[in-house]
Amino acid sequence: MGDMANNSVAYSGVKNAVKEANHGDFGVTLAELRSLMELRAADALHKIQECYGDVYGICAKLKTSPNEGLSGNPADIERREAVFGKNFIPPKKPKTFLQLVWEALQDVTLIILEIAAVVSLGLSFYQPPGGNESLCGSVNVGEEEDESEAGWIEGAAILLSVVCVVLVTAFNDWSKEKQFRGLQSRIEQEQKFTVIRGGQVIQIPVADIIVGDIAQVKYGDLLPADGVLIQGNDLKIDESSLTGESDHVKKSLDRDPMMLSGTHVMEGSGRMVVTAVGVNSQTGIIFTLLGAGGDEEEKEKEKKDKKSKKQDGALENRNKAKAQDGAAMEMQPLKSEDGGDGDEKDKKRSNLPKKEKSVLQGKLTKLAVQIGKAGLLMSAITVIILVLYFVIDTFWVQKRPWLAECTPIYIQYFVKFFIIGVTVLVVAVPEGLPLAVTISLAYSVKKMMRDNNLVRHLDACETMGNATAICSDKTGTLTMNRMTVVQAYINEKHYKKIPEPEAIPEKTMAYLVTGISVNCAYTSKILPPEKEGGLPRHVGNKTECALLGLLLDLKRDYQDVRNEIPEEDLYKVYTFNSVRKSMSTVLKNSDGSFRIFSKGASEIVLKKCFKILSANGEPKVFRPRDRDDIVKTVIEPMASEGLRTICLAFRDFPAGEPEPEWDNENDIVTGLTCIAVVGIEDPVRPEVPDAIRKCQRAGITVRMVTGDNINTARAIALKCGILNPGEDFLCLEGKDFNRRIRNEKGEIEQERIDKIWPKLRVLARSSPTDKHTLVKGIIDSTVFDQRQVVAVTGDGTNDGPALKKADVGFAMGIAGTDVAKEASDIILTDDNFTSIVKAVMWGRNVYDSISKFLQFQLTVNVVAVIVAFTGACITQDSPLKAVQMLWVNLIMDTLASLALATEPPTEALLLRKPYGRNKPLISRTMMKNILGHAFYQLVVVFTLLFAGERIFDIDSGRNAPLHAPPSEHYTIVFNTFVMMQLFNEINARKIHGERNVFEGIFNNAIFCTIVLGTFVVQLISTIPTSRLKFLKEAGHGTQKEEIPEEELAEDVEEIDHAERELRRGQILWFRGLNRIQTQMDVVNAFQSGSTIQGALRRQPSIASQHHDIRVVNAFRSSLYEGLEKPETRSSIHNFMTHPEFRIEDSEPHIPLIDDTDAEDDAPTKRNSTPPPSPNKNNNAVDSGIHLTTDKNKSATSSSPGSPLHSLETSL
Repeated sequence: MGDMANNSVAYSGVKNAVKEANHGDFGVTLAELRSLMELRAADALHKIQECYGDVYGICAKLKTSPNEGLSGNPADIERREAVFGKNFIPPKKPKTFLQLVWEALQDVTLIILEIAAVVSLGLSFYQPPGGNESLCGSVNVGEEEDESEAGWIEGAAILLSVVCVVLVTAFNDWSKEKQFRGLQSRIEQEQKFTVIRGGQVIQIPVADIIVGDIAQVKYGDLLPADGVLIQGNDLKIDESSLTGESDHVKKSLDRDPMMLSGTHVMEGSGRMVVTAVGVNSQTGIIFTLLGAGGDEEEKEKEKKDKKSKKQDGALENRNKAKAQDGAAMEMQPLKSEDGGDGDEKDKKRSNLPKKEKSVLQGKLTKLAVQIGKAGLLMSAITVIILVLYFVIDTFWVQKRPWLAECTPIYIQYFVKFFIIGVTVLVVAVPEGLPLAVTISLAYSVKKMMRDNNLVRHLDACETMGNATAICSDKTGTLTMNRMTVVQAYINEKHYKKIPEPEAIPEKTMAYLVTGISVNCAYTSKILPPEKEGGLPRHVGNKTECALLGLLLDLKRDYQDVRNEIPEEDLYKVYTFNSVRKSMSTVLKNSDGSFRIFSKGASEIVLKKCFKILSANGEPKVFRPRDRDDIVKTVIEPMASEGLRTICLAFRDFPAGEPEPEWDNENDIVTGLTCIAVVGIEDPVRPEVPDAIRKCQRAGITVRMVTGDNINTARAIALKCGILNPGEDFLCLEGKDFNRRIRNEKGEIEQERIDKIWPKLRVLARSSPTDKHTLVKGIIDSTVFDQRQVVAVTGDGTNDGPALKKADVGFAMGIAGTDVAKEASDIILTDDNFTSIVKAVMWGRNVYDSISKFLQFQLTVNVVAVIVAFTGACITQDSPLKAVQMLWVNLIMDTLASLALATEPPTEALLLRKPYGRNKPLISRTMMKNILGHAFYQLVVVFTLLFAGERIFDIDSGRNAPLHAPPSEHYTIVFNTFVMMQLFNEINARKIHGERNVFEGIFNNAIFCTIVLGTFVVQLISTIPTSRLKFLKEAGHGTQKEEIPEEELAEDVEEIDHAERELRRGQILWFRGLNRIQTQMDVVNAFQSGSTIQGALRRQPSIASQHHDIRVVNAFRSSLYEGLEKPETRSSIHNFMTHPEFRIEDSEPHIPLIDDTDAEDDAPTKRNSTPPPSPNKNNNAVDSGIHLTTDKNKSATSSSPGSPLHSLETSL
């Protein structure tokens, strides 16, 4: 079978495949059936007559009975599936995770970051050739190995964070697609179709339909497979999804019996034999072309096929019809190889109406663009300022020449500036936004399933939060759709409750029983209750079920009549539609006479009645005056009690007269005799009045649009609370509404609609066109500042246009036709109005979740951008490194979006008015919060940045040279920044100015977990390893002078005491030494007659360097005499954590210690004048002592082999 399906994926492969496949002793092959289904109208009829005789010939060859259907034997079903395929179109392959990763990588910001990271990585491994490095300024290039090796960390970390961002995005897209497919399969599983098997009418899932099945089709169905009509009543099909023709096509045995999958039944009913399913059906073929399979060559062959033009033209229509489905959402119509065809298609596609962007999408796009522009501007300014500052300082102030060997070093600087600029941009762009929106919507959609909302389009969920108007159907949505006849007017008597059977004359009873049994669709029936003591089950049209229920109450059985007159014996059926508002059935009697039964809206059918059954059951003349009396005394009182009134009538055509022209309906359905008028009650759902009150309080206007009588509609509207006594609101009938909105030429004028709709609450006897006109009128209206956001409910086929036009279309899951579901955005699985209110609540919650996230995100962005910008301009380096920024972006954005997007909705959401389309996304309260928080955070960050070293008594991290190791100072700044964001996340939970931000915080487990998790991860990630003693001790490599094991076990206290003593000595030594050196520098400076500035800069002359060396040698010999003792060595080890001594062949120079002075010596080679270079945070760890060795020395430290050298190496 799999083999078979693969072969049948494109037309061309099929015929060969079939030859090989055993066609299971059926009288017809798959290829023959397939070629038959490609024909239309006369061609098809000709082919059927030529090859099969008639439809029954096809049934015989397919071994199925036109009346009994298939036997339903599992072996037979299996065989048919093996030969003709299953009714399943394989969906387009989902994108693989790798494809999604590749798509995520296309993000421009990420590409910029990747380039920056790669350049940074490359340069960190580049070692410039030796030479006059000191001439290049304060660049630490030839550091000791440990340090130069650490240069790659930044580049690698940026790449790592890019990888994280990409994986998160890809995973999100992947799970979204998975959810969509799940939703799609759920919708498909729920879709059932009526077939006849073993003589029983049963409903089976669409996927189980097989070739040879006899399927019953009725008004509102979406055909699930191709077939040939066996019997039809007034059948009209909308084939626009396949052919692009908008006219309805009449189907009959003698004109066009071909029924195509994917088309909609707009009128009538009938039966067909299924001839092609799945990939072999017309829809399947097109889906195959759209990408479920088939390569280019096959498409080329395809083009030559004589029918392919028709299908090509239909591609986008079909695609559009299916575009609402999750899986099909991904499908794009193919662009054909030959240009002309493609252009035509493009034109066609561009003409298709595009659904407007959802409210939130529109606002977010606008906001993201604004933020992006601002970020780009800030980052460009940052880079320009940094570059200018560096160039002016290096080449202008310090008057350095540009040397060839310095070029790589300068490039490293420029790359660093570029990375800082990109970092500012990355932080400015809130890439967490799309993530937050997706998470929020996906979460809401999942939860809405529990509230009976099956969301087909993600954005509908959020649009619903902004709804200002709901146009609702009455039947089934506001009422229970459990219809029962409670009053009747029979034989000129008004019964307030159902009469006893004996009270009705036998003649009248006969008309009543036959009329109802035959003139209700045979698919409507009443089944016994599922549970004992339950109510009987109504299957099919609920109004018809109420009439059938009336017969059961009158102790008559409709099934006996139906068995006597099977459906195929009905001579002609005028099925119910919204224009006729009635249904009529013609019976041919044995004597050649005809009788027509009609039922429908009482005032419409009564107008066509010229007679009425009198008290004894005989027809008598029925004048217009009598009609008005009945309307006043019977119909209006019934309607005012909220009853739906239906009139039953009949007419006889005598045998002798020529047969009437049946297609001329107006001449047929007239001159009727009225049998009865019945009042059908459909009780209001008990929970609806409360739901409508909630809507009104939330600023949403509820309007009832119904096909029912105006009095019935008004009564129900009063019961529901749509109308309240004493209010000045309009209730109009469709005719009246149309008269008021059209000008003399009959054109609709927006100004006229604008006068009506604000006060209109009930529109009765309305056609689907009226509904569409009203919805369009409200949406296009400019009466109010805000454009109205309209939600519409619908169940009928003709509600499709209104559902599509509305901002959110709700289809009924139980009573709704396939067409309505197809056009909708949300399916109400319980048909209940209260579910719409839940959808409003979820929609508002989505909107609020996004706003919360925005408030949080923008605070982070404002602070980070300003800190990075000012920091970069003042200190030549961003206080928040690229890696740290990306960490904030990744953790904060992704996790915060998850935390804030999963807040559950509360009833309080329904206490405020809708936001509307034009209200900015960031309200004044939010702006106040953002600026307030940002100001407080900036004060804290800048205080730490510019005074942190004094507050905490640590080294300054500012003005660090290239490749400097991380400093305690900047770590404090970063940690404080992250912690402030973490607590700001709690503040962001409320955006409407509420005081208590902790309210209900424990209801959201995800939020609590994320805040705690982020806190812990942040703590772990920023504790310096030097603080973790045990790790530090464990991690040291062995030295030549390894400590003997027995000495390791010596008493700890002794070592500590020795260490204290040694430290005290060291400090005094170093301080004294420093003082001497400073004094010598000053003396030397004065001796050489240079300026005071030279002395202050402490640029020692060669003489002073000789002095230094002598002093230092003396110091060294005295200090390090006892160094061979293991205790003392290990304690010095603990004392000096990361001094960066470097050994070079030039004159030795000892790094000096000073814990008061931020500036240290910058020794040079002869004739050079380097700038002052602040020390860089190599902080002594376990005490207040700061051993600072200047990192930018071109010449340092002792010669190899000296005791000090061995100490340095060990450090």
